Amino acid sequence: MSRVSVSGEAADLIRRLTGLHGPVMFHQSGGCCDGSAPMCYPDGEFRLGGSDVHLGDLDVGLERPVPVWMSKAQFAYWKHTHLTIDVVVGRGAGFSLEAPEGVRFLIRSRLMTDSELVE
Repeated sequence: MSRVSVSGEAADLIRRLTGLHGPVMFHQSGGCCDGSAPMCYPDGEFRLGGSDVHLGDLDVGLERPVPVWMSKAQFAYWKHTHLTIDVVVGRGAGFSLEAPEGVRFLIRSRLMTDSELVE
């Protein structure tokens, strides 16, 4: 079951960022200064551990899929939700790779159906 997907515009940006920075990954932020935004990092530059949940991988037409992670504590709140990574004009947090591009990644969400939850 896939808990994450990506919009076409966000996939384009991910391919561009990968060309500039190498393989990337996402970690869904829990709030605070970055406002619950999906944060894009060079793969391996965000330290993952036992308190992180792998939500799935995004196929954006690259050599390898882009992994998406979330903290276990936040997943407890979002476990019934499907997340779509999208992009909009405007500056987001300075820690995410897209910040200098004048755009920011954001999450669009919907509740998962009963059949999605049992798959």
